[in-house]
Order: sequence, then C-alpha cells, then structure tokens
Amino acid sequence: MGMESKFIWKNGEMVPFEQATLHFLTPALHYGAAVFEGIRTYNTPKGPAIFRLGEHVKRLFDSARVLGFREFPWSFDDVMKAHKDTVRANGFNDCYVRPLIYLDGGGWNLNVDYGKPSLMIAVWEWNNYLGGDALVNGIHANISSFTRHHVNVTMTKAKIAGNYANSILAKTESERNGFQEAIMLDPQGFVAECTGENLFIVRNGVIYTPSTAPVLEGITRSSLATIAQDLGYEVKEAPISRDQLYIADEVFVCGTAAEVIGLSKIDYRQIGDGKTGPITRKIQETYHDAIRGKIAKYEAWCDLVG
Repeated sequence: MGMESKFIWKNGEMVPFEQATLHFLTPALHYGAAVFEGIRTYNTPKGPAIFRLGEHVKRLFDSARVLGFREFPWSFDDVMKAHKDTVRANGFNDCYVRPLIYLDGGGWNLNVDYGKPSLMIAVWEWNNYLGGDALVNGIHANISSFTRHHVNVTMTKAKIAGNYANSILAKTESERNGFQEAIMLDPQGFVAECTGENLFIVRNGVIYTPSTAPVLEGITRSSLATIAQDLGYEVKEAPISRDQLYIADEVFVCGTAAEVIGLSKIDYRQIGDGKTGPITRKIQETYHDAIRGKIAKYEAWCDLVG
C-alpha cells in the first residue's frame, strides 16, 4: 500500500511529505499517547467530498479528551478546514484521510498535563482494505484467542493509538492461521467487534449488532443502521454469542477502511450460502451510492472539499 502524497498538514502548516517527521523521543511513540481517525474522501458528482467529516472530527476531539487532553490550540472549524485543505493540496479525488493528535514534548511521567498536543493530517490513495473480491465473495474470519478490552481497563469509545496493540495481536494471529480477519469477544464472552470493524448479523430478516457499551461507536456502523432502517429492515442492539454467529443467515462487518464486507466463513463454518448475502448486498450497494453523493437523502453526509 503506497501512502505517499505531496503534503501533510502539521500544526497549521502544509509541509512536504518527506519533512513530516517526529523526533525519536516524542512520548507518543513510546507510550501510544495519541488519538486518530480513519476518514475517506470520495469523488461525487459535485467533486471530492469527505464522508461524515463533522462526525469524525468530533470523535477525534472526544478521543483526545478521553485520553486526558484539556485544551487544544485549534478550534473545531480549524480542524474541519485543515482536512479539506490537505485533500485539496494533494489533488486526490478518492483517498483515505488520517488525522492524529499526539502527545508532543513532556509527558515522560505518564501524565498528559506535562506535555502538549500536536496534530498532523495525512492523505493517501487507498482501495478496499480487505480486497476487491471480498465485496462479492466475503471473507473468512475466526474467533480470536485475544479478548477485546474491558471498558474500564482502557477506553473503548476513543481511538487511542495504544489500544490498537490489542488489534495487532489478534489480526496477526488470524492471518498467520490463514484467516483474513479476527472477531474479538468481550470480557464476558459475547461478540464485541473485529480488529478494525463493527459487526452485524442477520437472522430471519432482522439485523442485530452488539451494544456500543464495549465497542467503538463506529460512524460507518451508524450510517449502515440508518440505511438498513430506511430500506425497511429492523435493526436491534443485543448481546450476540459466538454460536449465534455460526447459525446466522448473514454476517457482515463495516468500517471506514473496510466499508461493508460479508463474512462467508467463521471458524471454518459456512455462513449462509458462503457468499455475501442478499441483505448485506443491498446495504452494501446503497452505502456505496451514498458515499459518492448519489442518493439525495444522504447528501448531507458528503462534505465537499471545494
């Protein structure tokens, strides 16, 4: 995956890609004291638009507050503009957008109050995270041997960089064992989420998803719930057990990077007919039209770069 671009936004300045560097002793690098977002820009009939930018920027600030930062040198509007400026400066129509607020200087005593927040925003061209074939054929997943975080061990509502060591352990294990994704259970043994995606199951025409209490409140998850309800499906939040995955009619996962992907096998058990199911396909197709500004009712989700 090439991540090169012309410019990266760094603390209010657009710097050349090669100059967007950090010192080795930046505390965020040593302690994972940073928060980030994954955002997408898509080409629409009106030009490039960042999908649900306002919601992503709000969650970025929320994550930073959860980590403990109290004050920021930039306003909400500053950061909104910075994202658009970065996409525009690099000339991309379709790209992934990665903002990162990190502990910069100080903080070696494990207290964010002794450091300061810095912000960088990068963009790069990126296709589907799990591969093009996954859209139709789905992917194979397994139940990870690693448990998702307890809600009072680390904060599950924040995209804190250090949290993702948990995902790295699970994803690496699964791929080494021949799977494409890992499903993680919460400390009580119920289904939580995947390493970078929220999860839904379909049974008897009803769509179920785990409660947001133990998982990240996904923006793509929220978008799909709205789309599914608009298509006439009932969507329920409920605890999901491991064996309910095996007997589901369909299982699909979603996230900014993955978008919407069906699971065709879990722990070597075929799900449905072994391909992306019809309800998943319908939601998938509607979502792909929505992110590209082709559906009027979802047009407000597309924030034009200008």
